[in-house]
Amino acid sequence: MNLSARDIQAFLALAEVKNFTRAAARCHLSQPAFSALIKALEDSVGLRLFDRSTRHVLLTQEGERFLLSAQRIAAELDDCARAMRDTAQLARGHVAVALLPSLAAGWLPQVLAQFMARHPGVELAVHDVLSEPCIAAVAQGDADFALAAIRADTPELQAEPFCRDDFHLVCRTDHPLAAQAQIRVGDLQPWPFVHLARHSSVRQYLDAALFPQTLRTLVEVEQLATVMGLVQAGLGISVVPALSLFHFDKPGLCTRPLPLPGMERQIYLVRRRERSLSVAAQALYRLMLAMRPVLGSA
Repeated sequence: MNLSARDIQAFLALAEVKNFTRAAARCHLSQPAFSALIKALEDSVGLRLFDRSTRHVLLTQEGERFLLSAQRIAAELDDCARAMRDTAQLARGHVAVALLPSLAAGWLPQVLAQFMARHPGVELAVHDVLSEPCIAAVAQGDADFALAAIRADTPELQAEPFCRDDFHLVCRTDHPLAAQAQIRVGDLQPWPFVHLARHSSVRQYLDAALFPQTLRTLVEVEQLATVMGLVQAGLGISVVPALSLFHFDKPGLCTRPLPLPGMERQIYLVRRRERSLSVAAQALYRLMLAMRPVLGSA
């Protein structure tokens, strides 16, 4: 049995008006063409669906049963068409993005505020995780795209430069380093240092830039908010990316640029190579590109 939406619409029209001429007009068909369509439908299902006389057109018992299914199919087709229209017009949809916590907390909110003002019916999911989980979320289909500090160019994934990020020393305002206009590597070594975890991109950039020198590690932590609290308490100093400086805009803290060779982090926009973005994801993707952070503006 091969039924089309036109078959269903013709059947429902005739079932409602019980007249071939009026049903044909409703379907924008000539009466002979409409009659042929109904005959082909009955041949396809292998049952007579209408009893015809010179005065009446009535559903058979089999037609009554077919009516219930036809109404359900028509409703589902209408729902499908409406959903596709809403999706095309961004009245509904879903977007999932994975990105570094420094971007998620400081830069992303203003982007999402603008996006939701334009498209309030679109559902959002945000994965604020480190670079490797960001890449994994895209590879596994849990995120439409990601912003990460890893250039994930693989047969499955593609990466494009998104923005750059430099690094800054963070210390208390009463710390001796706060009075220095320029900070060198040797200036960091005498002081207890609050490190981010070894698997973070910040730590990897810092270790590479300082190699073979090392710092006096006080403690390693996962969260920038913890770094802020420890530094604010006077327990040590730290180095953080510019995109996270909003965490350290606190009384008693100061920041200083750290212009070391290699201490500039590239952020990449990563997506699946062979799969197009949904309409909603493409809209957020374009907005993020238009509002990307600029080095020195954080």
